[in-house]
Amino acid sequence: MADRRTFLKSLAGATAGISLAGSAFAKESASDRLGEVLPKRKLGRTGEYVTMLGTGGYHIGWTTERDAQEVIEAALEGGVRFFDTAESYARGVSEERYGKYLTPKYRDLIFLMSKTTGSDAQTVQKHLEGTLNRLKVDQLDLYQVHAISTPGDVDSRIEKGVLDYLLKAKQQGKFKYLGFTGHQNPYAHVHMLERTKASDIFDTVLMPVNVLDASYFSFKENVMQKALDRNMGILSIKSLADGRFFAKKQEANWTSEDPLIPNYLSIKEAMHFVWSLPVTVLISGNENATFMREKVALARSFTKLSEEQRMALIDKVRDIAMTGKLEYFKNEKV
Repeated sequence: MADRRTFLKSLAGATAGISLAGSAFAKESASDRLGEVLPKRKLGRTGEYVTMLGTGGYHIGWTTERDAQEVIEAALEGGVRFFDTAESYARGVSEERYGKYLTPKYRDLIFLMSKTTGSDAQTVQKHLEGTLNRLKVDQLDLYQVHAISTPGDVDSRIEKGVLDYLLKAKQQGKFKYLGFTGHQNPYAHVHMLERTKASDIFDTVLMPVNVLDASYFSFKENVMQKALDRNMGILSIKSLADGRFFAKKQEANWTSEDPLIPNYLSIKEAMHFVWSLPVTVLISGNENATFMREKVALARSFTKLSEEQRMALIDKVRDIAMTGKLEYFKNEKV
């Protein structure tokens, strides 16, 4: 693999190359039996409309059970109807908590997704069966090949029957739509798209999207337009670099003497930057209800940033982005 300079694409005009056409940028909010729902966006070719903000399942797994319940309740109260989780989050605890506090009463209102890290067909089958049991549902809305890390990892999973099994499971009605995820290497995503070009089996792709990503080992620059060309829904994660935008993150023992927020930009600017791109949903992890309500308020206050405003934010933090320290989850050496 070539060095970093090979990966970075004409940074001065980076944002201009991403097309917003056909993204069904927003749909007027509506109401259901719980109250007003957040504005929705079209999930690519699925035809589904999902809320622009989603509840991240990782934090549901590691925070306290009381906080997890309160986050779920705050999300529903705030109009969030997109819920993310995975078999690997706290060894199934995240899914179990959704199965306890979310799906029994609210399955009819929500878009529910989970994921598998399985590297072969047999493991993926085991994961999917466990996920359905823990969530107490017969069908997921979206299931995803999770955390692809390298082009070689993509090849290995395909050769070991992962996609063949998932297509069969989809036909059996265990989930409606199929996607893939990763946060480590944009060229793993590019390779997955190339390997499935003929079959065109994926409906969604999940990846990091934030103001730093535009300048460093970028998913937005290398993956987003390719996925849009396939009419795939874009699911964004790491909008705040897993909390590294802030001065500290206790769960990760992270501290910074020069935090990105508030020294360089606000949390509003950081999240509105992401929503101003052609993403369907911004998935946000929150370990307590206060943080969840804060994200709901930011979604409700959203105003699209212009290209000039986006580029100004990118320029402001480019030097920090290029160190790679805040987006620690990326690994350009693999």
